[in-house]
Amino acid sequence: MRFHRHPRLLAPFLLVPLMAGCFASGGGDDSGAGGGKGGGGDGARLRVALAFPPAENLSPYGADATLLSRLGVTEGLTALDANGSAAPALAESWRRDGEKTWEFTLRDATFQDGGEVTPAAVAESLAHATDAEPAPAALAGVDLRAEASGDRVVRITTAEPDPVLPLRLSSPSLAILSKGAYGKGSRVDPVGHATGPFELTDVNGATSASLDRFDDYWGGRAQASGIDARFIADGTARANALRTGELDIAEAVPVAQAASLDKKTRRDTATTRTTSLLLNASSGTFEDAGLRAAARGALDTSVFAEDVYEGYADPAAGVYGPAVTWAEGKRTPPVGRAAAKKAGGATVQLATYDNRPELPEVAQVVKQQLEKAGFTVKLTVREYSRLEGDALDGKFDAFVLARNTLLDTGNPVAVLASDYTCDGGFNIAQLCDKDVDRAVADAEKIADTAKRQDAAMAAEARILGSDAVVPLVHQRIITGVADSVQGVILDPYERTLVGTGTRR
Repeated sequence: MRFHRHPRLLAPFLLVPLMAGCFASGGGDDSGAGGGKGGGGDGARLRVALAFPPAENLSPYGADATLLSRLGVTEGLTALDANGSAAPALAESWRRDGEKTWEFTLRDATFQDGGEVTPAAVAESLAHATDAEPAPAALAGVDLRAEASGDRVVRITTAEPDPVLPLRLSSPSLAILSKGAYGKGSRVDPVGHATGPFELTDVNGATSASLDRFDDYWGGRAQASGIDARFIADGTARANALRTGELDIAEAVPVAQAASLDKKTRRDTATTRTTSLLLNASSGTFEDAGLRAAARGALDTSVFAEDVYEGYADPAAGVYGPAVTWAEGKRTPPVGRAAAKKAGGATVQLATYDNRPELPEVAQVVKQQLEKAGFTVKLTVREYSRLEGDALDGKFDAFVLARNTLLDTGNPVAVLASDYTCDGGFNIAQLCDKDVDRAVADAEKIADTAKRQDAAMAAEARILGSDAVVPLVHQRIITGVADSVQGVILDPYERTLVGTGTRR
């Protein structure tokens, strides 16, 4: 079996000011002092704290892609609308030309370095993405070629029919950058080379970044003159900084800190994020399907939503939670589960990360429940960037993961292919099961939306039947927003946070 290591933040972020109409509230006049290149004194700078620092030098092809999109720096040919369907972004329209080719008509847009967004520039940017190692999750298993076709059209051809290509191209990892972003080797530099309403002007390692308004943005001039972003992994510190007036927006406020914020400053949003226990199905204790079944049977998942998440979550139902509104009515029972064996003191190396403060508490509860069932459990907790490589290399028996099931493409099948198939790029569970692979492959071929959803749920039933993943809770994300701020984008897909209408 073969696993491709693909770094990806198990968490939040991304793009499209276009979506402000779907998720944001706003309107009214600007206030405050200006600043930055696009300042002009007519819009205060926003002070924003993100939970995850850059892990890959701001490369759009891995963990940092959603960081860039959440700050309004990057965008792709398409976006996701409120219903999870493909919506126009840099492409104003598209059509299918045969089974394997799509044509995307570009809107009139400009790169932040002054160049025009042309079909040739788009084709070159997508070519760099397809050549990236490891490949972006959105391109897992996809052979894609883009070429200019006239003044405004990009033709994209895939080796196999891809009925969800417009959804795929909404991925933050397929952001369109200008020629200047690509240097020698694999380095990609988005600073000053993207198309969004805010332009990165300075990055201070993993500590902070400065962004100025991009005045020539195709979607209209942003109301804020810029953004001062801080990367604060400690959730309590983020909440404290918001409470003391140092911040305007703090993402991912820990549930333990929610009560400390004024009710008007905390916004909770149902998301497509599921917190699960992943069990290593290829080596160690849980290579034995009977012991995986024993672990699954040992867990009382009812305690997580109310106790650990203090009501800011929903009880686990499957890979997809209630924010994926169509899933519940199509869910079928798990298929192919093994009979549970006795734990017999088997040792379990359990790990999680503390960027999301609830996860260590979740892991402690999991540890206690497994120990009660007869397992011997050793728990490791680290900051995510110091844990990801070992997790993807299968060095733990079990891993508590918060995963946005629609983040990479908006396609419900994509997370199944990425996380649970033999060649999946984010297969922390190390699952390689021919029946699962077949079910996922069948779902990927279906163009009709309803039938594709049915097939996704059939694949979910196979995956849950393997007991390589035990869903624990479906998360609601808490965003801290100062009273003076309007237009924050509360996105269930966690791709956007600030846009043209975000201001104070």
